Amino acid sequence: MALPTSGCVVTPESSTAHMVAVNPIQKLPLWSVMQPRTVKLSLLACFSFLFCGIPAFAQSPATAKQIAELQSQIANAQMSADNSWMLVSAALVLLMTGPGLALFYSGLVRKKNVIATMMQSFAMMCLITLIWGLVGYSLAFSSGTPFIGGLQHAFLMGVGVKPDPAYAATIPAQTYMIYQLMFAIITPALITGAFAERMKFSSMAVFLTLWSLVVYSPMAHMVWGKGGFLNAAAGGTFPTLDFAGGTVVHITSGVSALVCALYLGKRLGYPKEPTPPHSLVLSFIGACLLWVGWFGFNAGSALNAGPLATSAFVNTQFATATAALGWAGAEWLHRGKPTVLGAISGAVAGLVAITPAAGFVQPMWAFVIGAVAGVFCYFMVTRVKSWFGYDDSLDAFGVHGAGGTIGALLTGVFATSTINPIFQSASGATLPSGVIQGNWHQMINQCVGIAIAWGLSIVGTLVILKVVDLTIGLRVIPEHEDEGLDITQHGEEGYDFAS
Repeated sequence: MALPTSGCVVTPESSTAHMVAVNPIQKLPLWSVMQPRTVKLSLLACFSFLFCGIPAFAQSPATAKQIAELQSQIANAQMSADNSWMLVSAALVLLMTGPGLALFYSGLVRKKNVIATMMQSFAMMCLITLIWGLVGYSLAFSSGTPFIGGLQHAFLMGVGVKPDPAYAATIPAQTYMIYQLMFAIITPALITGAFAERMKFSSMAVFLTLWSLVVYSPMAHMVWGKGGFLNAAAGGTFPTLDFAGGTVVHITSGVSALVCALYLGKRLGYPKEPTPPHSLVLSFIGACLLWVGWFGFNAGSALNAGPLATSAFVNTQFATATAALGWAGAEWLHRGKPTVLGAISGAVAGLVAITPAAGFVQPMWAFVIGAVAGVFCYFMVTRVKSWFGYDDSLDAFGVHGAGGTIGALLTGVFATSTINPIFQSASGATLPSGVIQGNWHQMINQCVGIAIAWGLSIVGTLVILKVVDLTIGLRVIPEHEDEGLDITQHGEEGYDFAS
């Protein structure tokens, strides 16, 4: 029976309960005035503390260890994701050289030079890989002067599977090295379009090997390397915005191509004899492969699988499509018909122009960059080339030199910190990137970077050409040029119609 709440006790002296008033504190012990439910809860709390509380305190170090393990697992997952994307991107960039560029260029030459043209791109895939592993990567990406790296990474010393935070904190240093190798391969391969059908294979191999060390590696170091003179991400003296190689790849290769064309002179019969592409089918396939591979070129330059890679991917697609339409439209107005050659050339021009801007601009500005590049490069190839009379066989300068230059300039105009907050104050505040945000000074930086790329390419290329010409000679003899480089340089033919 429950205790009355009034503090009285019940006596059984009558059939009717008789209430006797008492002082509950004096007459009853403590436990007798407590509700049984309260007693049970109190005991439960005591036992819980004794048997569960003490072990709970002992679990604190284990919890910290679990958190550390979880953080490690998250970091490993991010590294695996970023590394996977970067390895795929490296493969895509290699695809740009072979088969992309090899098919694109070989379709544009005459059929007697198709194998020789393909072999030039393939040779770069082999020779530059060797040079890059021995010393090229070190000259481009190890610490040194503001203009060229040192030899700390010669023979890939210190380039292992751990990340190099100075370049990419979530991928192995070897992944970064192999990714940059693919850029080093395609850059000299682009130059071969200027001297197609008239340079000896041996001379080409020596010239481009030296060029990769004298021109490419220093330029890569200045723009992307530790302490580089033009490195925007690391506080260079003139921070030039170049996301994926507008100056490093396209201006250097395009300007060097022009120097080669001028130094070697025109092909036999040019321009009186027509030299139409022997297979637009090959060139069309090659251009499409270049387009696909360029996503690894530009989006991969984010160096991770994050939002910046998405931005570069989108901009690459937008600019390329618009440039193809721009070139084809200009050609349609000028000549009455849009051609396949014009459309694919315009696409490549758009890919070139968006390269420095891919990770800095909004998608709508990518449309503008593509349109300007398509029309501008069409003008350079169809007008400027004929005005000056140089024989840039496959328009390496008209597309890569001109497209890279206009792209680098437009990057300074349309770059925005909304996409890539690359410039920050000492306090960590984000600073404006391009002219559209009020940073007019960036155009000075862009012009300095462009001027250095042009100057280094002209001087370096001229010196190397002269040295090679004086030692082993550059150009094939007229009889070999007339017969074709397939037979005279390699003893093979691309098409055996007799079999």
